Amino acid sequence: MSAPGCWTAIVLAGQRQGENVFARNHGVQLKALIPVGGRPMVARVIEALRAAPSVGDIIILAQEPDRLATVLPGDSRIRMARSQGGIAQSIRAVAGKDAPFPVLVVTADHALLTAEMIETFLRGSGGDVSAALVDRKVVEAAYPETRRTWLRFSDGDYSGANLFALTGEKAYAALDLWSGVEKDRKKALKLLTSFGPVLAVRALTRTISLDKALAALGKKVGVEARAVRLPFAEAAIDVDKEEDLELVEAILKRR
Repeated sequence: MSAPGCWTAIVLAGQRQGENVFARNHGVQLKALIPVGGRPMVARVIEALRAAPSVGDIIILAQEPDRLATVLPGDSRIRMARSQGGIAQSIRAVAGKDAPFPVLVVTADHALLTAEMIETFLRGSGGDVSAALVDRKVVEAAYPETRRTWLRFSDGDYSGANLFALTGEKAYAALDLWSGVEKDRKKALKLLTSFGPVLAVRALTRTISLDKALAALGKKVGVEARAVRLPFAEAAIDVDKEEDLELVEAILKRR
């Protein structure tokens, strides 16, 4: 159980190339400000973080942080910071400094995020780096219409849940690795093969489990990496495109 308020949350609210069109189609300039259920989706994420007992300070990373400040609640725990060249680089610039460890990383487009999801993830996290995932069976049982990107392993298919835990400075090695992939996604296969032919072949042929793959990758860069499987189908649904937004709106109406 995490001590109350011990985690610093970093909210990734920057905008990638092409997302400004999605935003403008909904009458706003930034993706994080797209209304979901009548409220900017970044405000929904902040609400979930404020309701999570384990979360203390909240740092919002964006290229233009001042444009987000107007929709946020007045709370001394909330601070703004300017993004760097990439996501991993931006996290590295504040993690362990303006954002003291341990750090929880979330995204501003996780409009269905709840305090329960956050606390469940943090209870399951450990080692140097943890990532939340949801089993495909869980997602499709609840929302068979949704289309996700699946990570395929011998023990099943998983979708990322945009929740990451970094417990200390050893996590910088994982961020550096992430930064390299982020700069050139086409080199992802080359990166995988750099970890050794056995691991590469097993990953490509789905003959390695999620936990063993993460453990092997972590060992190569000197970190202990852990996967946290969440039981919430909604944890895998973020707002990346129009059909995601329609699904999230429908889910919120049912709530």
